[in-house]
Amino acid sequence: MKQHIRVSGVATSLVGTATLIAAVALLIGLSFEILRGSRPHFSQHYMSLQLVVCTIFLLDFAVRIAAEKQKWRFLGRNILFLALSVPYLNIIARLGLTLPHEWAMALTIIPILRVVLAVYLVVQWLIEDGIKRLFAAYALILLLFVYLSALTFYDFEMGRNSALHTFGDALWWAFMNMTTVGSTLTPTTAIGKILAVLLPLSGMLMLPLFTVYISRLFEQNKKSGV
Repeated sequence: MKQHIRVSGVATSLVGTATLIAAVALLIGLSFEILRGSRPHFSQHYMSLQLVVCTIFLLDFAVRIAAEKQKWRFLGRNILFLALSVPYLNIIARLGLTLPHEWAMALTIIPILRVVLAVYLVVQWLIEDGIKRLFAAYALILLLFVYLSALTFYDFEMGRNSALHTFGDALWWAFMNMTTVGSTLTPTTAIGKILAVLLPLSGMLMLPLFTVYISRLFEQNKKSGV
């Protein structure tokens, strides 16, 4: 019995590590796809990468649910993991359907969101303190959201917005909006305008957490006499 638990734990760790690597690989693949200008359709190389990565995601889910005694309870708690692991874009392509680029972009970002959950799990594993863990997880997730927003902004605005010249401009725009400072670069597409609303909201959510984190550090330093 103990040996079975040990083997299950090793398998879960190995597949979990492979999942994190696959998630990062998918994010890098999407970055190259957008920056090289893949419109209106994603390349076959990227589609193959997404299929492989989603297969690893599904394998990770299968290994974890197999190691659980209460499988239905585990499924209920982790249904989001399963939903984000399905290669929707590959399934639609297999059916011979063609989607507008806006819908295709939305579907390809769904597995990318699995990176968010992977980052959160890694932070939980590395950091024991609850406040530090929450702050680190939110900060990393916020940076990921800013990067994805910059990619999406670049994808939809490039060639349509005369003020946008490079991905650096898009990244700068995303960071400035996240900090609620704003920028002189004004979005012209519907997607860009939606992101211009979501980014400041995400930044404002960070401020209370940052305040709590700083207050907690002061309290700890005061107790330790520093």
